[in-house]
Amino acid sequence: MLTFLVDAAHAMGGLPTEGGGGGSAILGMLPFILMFLVLYLLILRPQIKKQKTHQKMIDELKKGDQVVTSGGIHGVVANIKDDVVVLKIADNVKVDLSRSAVSSVKGNTGEASS
Repeated sequence: MLTFLVDAAHAMGGLPTEGGGGGSAILGMLPFILMFLVLYLLILRPQIKKQKTHQKMIDELKKGDQVVTSGGIHGVVANIKDDVVVLKIADNVKVDLSRSAVSSVKGNTGEASS
């Protein structure tokens, strides 16, 4: 009688068999793998791409470019030194900014004023 109950439990998947648990571990991890893949494709990958294009824009800054800073200040690049951009925002008004503070480039005015 006891053998009959053990065989019935095996048939219903109640008792584990020897060495047969390998496939269920991978199956158990599948939802986490799929969630990470979706997270990567929808969030991480576009953010990395946006960072690369912003870094490229900052690296290509030159004198005379019209820029907008992250604080909303519009101006013309008067000079560039290492990580500092000198921005002309009005006549006789120049501001030193970090390169990373430049959020967009609107164009080149052709001015090479210093």
